[in-house]
Parts: sequence; C-alpha cells; structure tokens
Amino acid sequence: MKKIVLTGGGTAGHVTPNIALLPSLKDAGYEVFYIGSYNGIEKKLIEDAGIPYNGISSGKLRRYFDLKNFTDPFRVIKGFGEANKLIKTIKPDVVFSKGGFVAVPVVLAAAKNHIPTIIHESDMTPGLANKICIPQASKVCCNFKETFELLPKDKAVLTGTPIRKELFEGDRKKAAEFCGLSADKPTILIIGGSSGSVVINNAVRESLDEILENFQVIHLCGKGHLDESLKSKNGYVQFEYVSKELRDLFALCDIVISRAGANAICELLALRKPNILIPLSKAASRGDQILNAKSFKKNGFSYVIEEEELSKASLLNAIRDVSDNKDSYIKAMSESEMSDSIGTIMKLITELSN
Repeated sequence: MKKIVLTGGGTAGHVTPNIALLPSLKDAGYEVFYIGSYNGIEKKLIEDAGIPYNGISSGKLRRYFDLKNFTDPFRVIKGFGEANKLIKTIKPDVVFSKGGFVAVPVVLAAAKNHIPTIIHESDMTPGLANKICIPQASKVCCNFKETFELLPKDKAVLTGTPIRKELFEGDRKKAAEFCGLSADKPTILIIGGSSGSVVINNAVRESLDEILENFQVIHLCGKGHLDESLKSKNGYVQFEYVSKELRDLFALCDIVISRAGANAICELLALRKPNILIPLSKAASRGDQILNAKSFKKNGFSYVIEEEELSKASLLNAIRDVSDNKDSYIKAMSESEMSDSIGTIMKLITELSN
C-alpha cells in the first residue's frame, strides 16, 4: 500500500482542500497520515475525518517586529526535528502540503529524506511559508494563471483548489426548511468569513429592506455578530456559522456575497455561483484577497467591490448587475480550465509516488 503524508494548517483554508482529497486517496489505495501543529484548527478537522494525526512544534515567520520573532525560530527548528523523525517512521511515498507555517518543517524534512513533495499555493502570490518550500518541492499547484507565471516552469501546474465532494450534493428544499424560507424565491447567501465581517454585516443590514423586495437573504454573520432586532424580519435569516448545512445553502442560493479568500472563491467557481466579492482590505492583510478578486473579475467570474467603496448604494448596484447578468457569469465560470482539480492533483500524486 502506498503511503502519503498530508500537511497544512493555521486556518481552515489550509486544511479543507486536504480533506477534499481524502475520498480519492482512499479509492486509490493510499494509507493517509497527517502532520500538523499540536493544537491548530487542523487537529480537530483531521481527527473528525478519521485520519491518523501527528502534531509537531510550529512557529510563525513574520515580516514585522514581534517579540515572538525571537522564540519562534526555535519552535521551527524543534518542529523540523519532530517532522524528520515522523517522516523516517512513516516512510511516505509522497507528501502533499497545503501550506501554512506548520508545513515548512514537514516539507524540509521530506526533502532531506528524498521524499517527493507537492505543494499547493492558493493565492495569487506565494505566501512566505510556500516561498521557503518551493525550492524543495517537486511540483507546485496553483489556482491562477497569474501565479503560474511566477513559479518555476518545470514545477508549476495550474490545478485549481480541491473542492469537497459534498458541496455538490446540496438539497435546495432541505435548505429552505432549515432556514424557514421558500424554495422558489431568489435567494442571496452572504458569507463574511469564519470570524464574520463587521463591514459586510453593516452594509447588508443597512440595505436589507431594499434587498428583500426581490430576494430572500441568508446571512452567515460570524460568531457574536447576530442582530437580535432583525430576528423577526420576514425573508431574512441569520446564523453565526453553519457546518454540514452549507452545501444545502449553496444549492438554494442564486447569488453569493463573499470575502475573496482563495478556497472560498474556488468553491464558488466550481459551483458556478454568480457572486459579489468584497476582498479584505490591504490595511488588514497582505493584499492577497484583492489580487484574487481582481483575477476573478478579469475572467468574468465575479463582480468586485473594494472594501473602501462598500456602501448601501454600491452593494445594491452590484446585486442588480449580477442578477441581470447572471447567465454571463455562469457561462464564464463554466468555461474555466480549473474543472477537475482533484483529478489533476491525483495524477501528480500517482506519478510522484511511483
């Protein structure tokens, strides 16, 4: 039996694509192991998926001053030693890394032991962790044509992001029952990210009366961001977050308003959902969401509102545009090259493990 080590963590976006690969890996006969941080979000997600989990020490490599910059390098060194020991024990045929700083010691340990490694870069420009890993990788998967041009030609493969199979199996009627809404009325789904977005929440709620004239609204507003005064609003339902129900909500909705994290927008692309992207501002990030959104806009997949330009007027105008032109958005997404990311990545895994 072939063995594969998956790694990646720090955020759900560094874990869910690995989870999406699990059914295909099992079907292909791979014994799967996971290496992540001791207590990161990835630990529970992977253990819930029934995969053997191994924790290692993890430190963050920052571009800015922080007192932890003096101690985290020692955590990285410790993590490398632990990852090296695990790689020697497991003896995988191949390693697949979804990124995050916990993946750095694993990729370096795999290279030291001459284990072929595939890494996946979700964003337009490689993050610091993947920049460190790229020289050691056998192949580098990416989501955007623009990223492809930035990577070593002999390593780069345009794959898109692995999408969980269950997202394609949603039930529109189940979602309507879960939300107490109609299965026949146009519906907008708002996703502000795992912790919610105050800016998006405020703009949506300010525009709610006008939006509800033509649409139902499902609002995933983030932990602690429910508005009790709107609980009785007809046609509007809000949740802090959902889990298994998300696939059904996608089946019900006609338009999605979302942040522009790479995994989230690749799910919208795969599901062919007309969407409005509101990327996290550069003041609050390294600007990767802005680049992601611009690429999707350029390809005709998305309508984009910069966070600084988000207002009641701009949001209502965006909803009108996407509603009126939804067929053209769906057509553009249907013609995307990134239609079989799991198949493409599995082919790479098979080739390298042999």
